[in-house]
Amino acid sequence: MKNVLLLLLCMPIIGLGQNNNIGADIIRSNSKIKEVFSGGEGLILEGPVMGPDGTLYFTDIIFTQFEGMKAGIIWNYNPQTGETVVFRSPSGMANGLAFDTFGDLISCEGADFGGRKIVKTNMKNGESTIVAGLFNNKPFNSPNDIVLDENGRIYFTDPRYFGHEPIDQPVDGVYRIDKDGGINLIIANASKPNGIAISPDNKTLYIANYDIGTSGFLSEGYKGPNSKTSGAILEYELLPDGNAQFKGVLINLMDSGPDGIKVDVKGNIYIAVKGNIIVYSPTGEKLEEIEIPNNSSTNLCFGRGRYSKTLFVTTKKKLYSIEVENEGFHLPFEK
Repeated sequence: MKNVLLLLLCMPIIGLGQNNNIGADIIRSNSKIKEVFSGGEGLILEGPVMGPDGTLYFTDIIFTQFEGMKAGIIWNYNPQTGETVVFRSPSGMANGLAFDTFGDLISCEGADFGGRKIVKTNMKNGESTIVAGLFNNKPFNSPNDIVLDENGRIYFTDPRYFGHEPIDQPVDGVYRIDKDGGINLIIANASKPNGIAISPDNKTLYIANYDIGTSGFLSEGYKGPNSKTSGAILEYELLPDGNAQFKGVLINLMDSGPDGIKVDVKGNIYIAVKGNIIVYSPTGEKLEEIEIPNNSSTNLCFGRGRYSKTLFVTTKKKLYSIEVENEGFHLPFEK
């Protein structure tokens, strides 16, 4: 009996603040990252999202200062055939993409000769409508990323990182578009809100704050008053009326700038940061780091249907996929 007690006392206690199997429920066993597309025209690929047709849409962003006056592209990748074709060009310099529950594509059109607006495309007939073009009768700075809540309200971030156009909004804000078309500034104190996500229970709004200390072109030699990159995942309580109440910094990423952000059905948070994908629990505990070739991740998404446990990752010029253990969280499409 003494030997049994001694053995029990020497065993590690699992579940009491000790994680001896980090990442075991994140990456599927023997999963390898795969390159599925190469050949972006711009500086970075962005905004991946899978539509109701089971194909992936992602954006190709042009920085005209460096790459000339090429127009942006929205690509369409078919994971069954491996074929990638142009869905739309010019794209309005589209960045973040999302599908609403009706299966319509919503895009954030950014600055640098882009639309600086939110556009919805009817995927049945190809017609597009402007969902949000102005706030207080002025253009947005540069709509970046987007998410919808369970009530069909649209939330998007509006930081300015680059572009020739004047900066018309006094803050880099987070906005909500109501179903009646009303536009509301709900977060005005995040310095550079970039990626955005909502928890599966619809009670928490996450903002990936990526502050590089400047609004203008990203030049290699830039030295601004806050030239050291700062990054954090900000946590807000998402209220029933669609407003957001700040709870605090969930994850302090210090000098690493977070970009795209998504959640799985368990509420785990997947962030494109440090050029890789880092996964955290809903309480901010680091669970896993998925290494991306050349440390170049910009954004990510989960597939749907047969690809619900496939993570797609955009980078500077390429699209990758990797199999994971948990399904991504999505609002269901209406039938």
